[in-house]
Amino acid sequence: MPEDTSQTVDDFLESIDHDGRRQDAATVIELMREVTGEQPVIWSAGTIGFGRYHYRYRTGQEGDFFQIGLAPRKDKLTLYVMSGLRGFEDILARLGQHTSSKSTVHLKSLEGIDREALTELISECVRHLEAVEASMGAIPRMSDIPPRRA
Repeated sequence: MPEDTSQTVDDFLESIDHDGRRQDAATVIELMREVTGEQPVIWSAGTIGFGRYHYRYRTGQEGDFFQIGLAPRKDKLTLYVMSGLRGFEDILARLGQHTSSKSTVHLKSLEGIDREALTELISECVRHLEAVEASMGAIPRMSDIPPRRA
């Protein structure tokens, strides 16, 4: 998925109609920036990504992708946890009201969300991806990424 250079992160944030969602997105973007040490980049489909990793599948397909991302949607914020969420149950249990799937965490708002758990989730996602990439040379398909060990 290539970067989208047609819009800045600030312009993208300003385009969010819902004031609360816009503010929550700005807060999460700043948190991701602080935790990762990376600048936000717009990727396709209105997703803001931080960091970069190299993936290589058994099929030979390979490329680059962001380590963790955020997509402010109409009714929620979606966090893309590219390490997958296997092994993150301890953090998710402390996060507060959310729903999740294999690699996404959905937040209606930041109200009631444990910021320490959110910070740890971001940090541990990046740490786990970097450890897997270092040990395997590239990130495999998400289903082949070993679970995080707390």
